[in-house]
Amino acid sequence: MQRYLSDFLSYLSAEKGLKHATLAAYHSDLKAYFSVAGKELSLRAVIRFLSVLKEKGAAGSSMARALVVIRVYSRFLLKEGVLKEDVCSTLEQPSLWQSIPEVLSLAEIQRLLALPDPASKWGQRDRAILYLLYACGLRVSELCGMNIRDVDDQWVRVCGKGGKERMIPVGREAIDMLDAYLLTSQREQGIEQPLFLGCSGRRIRRESVWQMVKGYAKKANITKNISPHTFRHSFATHLLEGGADLRVIQELLGHSNISTTDRYTHLSDHKLQESFERFHPRP
Repeated sequence: MQRYLSDFLSYLSAEKGLKHATLAAYHSDLKAYFSVAGKELSLRAVIRFLSVLKEKGAAGSSMARALVVIRVYSRFLLKEGVLKEDVCSTLEQPSLWQSIPEVLSLAEIQRLLALPDPASKWGQRDRAILYLLYACGLRVSELCGMNIRDVDDQWVRVCGKGGKERMIPVGREAIDMLDAYLLTSQREQGIEQPLFLGCSGRRIRRESVWQMVKGYAKKANITKNISPHTFRHSFATHLLEGGADLRVIQELLGHSNISTTDRYTHLSDHKLQESFERFHPRP
């Protein structure tokens, strides 16, 4: 079944218009599946693969995405006459597996923001990145794709999923950190230049931001499994706990469906219950 993989990816690119990053993620998930299942594509093999992911501690969202990819691949092979039935038709919808995302406390956020050394070569850049991730709730791909022209004194413009642009208000402190970084960074002039540069002098890569965040989390003695996306989760959760309307948070995050944003409500409910059980002096 693996030999049809290139045809499947070509189909997704030509017929569905999926972007390179999405195709690469689909390819990676299917390669991981076949590394466990061999040549077999069956309900039993899919369940075995998901069990392996769970044993390795994969997040619910990662398992859900993998199931979606396998489901789409199965339907493609069914359409092409390679399979006689959709092997995933009896499995639960992946939305039921979504887990509550990891969130940083305000104190943990402040510890992280204070760590980059502005006197070091990359300290001002790292500080500006951390501030902007938390101030605007950006996806790491959105942050890496930004140019200098996308930022002014009050707003940042980002290109989100599906090429949709949105404007996000940004606080004065984050802008000050960006200004300090831009004033000292050695780069070509022009508003079309990338906002953040990597060690090569070119646009910073997502992997570099991920490694940077992990490094500062370790220095801050934060044991939670965090990534750049954790700042996005924390941004949304702190807004909700501060009284922001869920629809406003949806617009800021660039979610096309309110149900995606709604999981932060569940997270706040979880914290509420946790606090009640910890502090209420019940008999």
